[in-house]
Amino acid sequence: MNILLAEDDIKLGELISYMLEKKAKYHVDWVQTGEDAYEYAIVSHYDVIIMDWMMPDGDGIQTCKKLRSERYGGAILMLTAKDAIEDRVIGLDSGADDYLVKPFEIDELLARLRALGRRNFSPIREDILKIEDITINRTSQTIEKDHQHIQLTPREYQLLDLLVQNKGQVLTRDIIYDRIWGTETDVSYKTIDATVKLLRKKLAIFNKENWLHSIRGVGYKLET
Repeated sequence: MNILLAEDDIKLGELISYMLEKKAKYHVDWVQTGEDAYEYAIVSHYDVIIMDWMMPDGDGIQTCKKLRSERYGGAILMLTAKDAIEDRVIGLDSGADDYLVKPFEIDELLARLRALGRRNFSPIREDILKIEDITINRTSQTIEKDHQHIQLTPREYQLLDLLVQNKGQVLTRDIIYDRIWGTETDVSYKTIDATVKLLRKKLAIFNKENWLHSIRGVGYKLET
């Protein structure tokens, strides 16, 4: 299960991340602000977002409402110390799918995550994607045009797929690193830049190298 944890309490964040990764073998991305939670959520698919109600730059309720207003369809579990009925109603009405009051036992959190995971929040992704006259085959990880197939490496495909999902949006190197290389600590920005260069070279075979735009000092975006 792929989890996004938005929690500004360092000790609690470390504990939840550790328990979810070590006990349940989930992948966890941990952020500490509502802004980061929003940015991560809109560029990646998570099975569940665990959202703290109170964070430094605005509460989880605001972030949850913002995501839902932009048709974010993933599951959201709200964490809070507020246990009044009216607070639960506010949390659920903001777009949260479940609500867990602090302090809680990790086993209850895991049970709620499993329950949310059994519900199908994932958008249907087509195996074949058409952009202009180029076909992207997610199964074979190839790009195709006029019966000519170009094989991508796994990293090249992941990068292209991430950029396609966020067409027109600038993705920072940090976000690209996190979504594609994750915990591989030996990867640097030079690796990201090299992968972009290789992908651009393959797109050039179809005269589409200008799809990949470098935003100096920030990252990359795909614009056709």
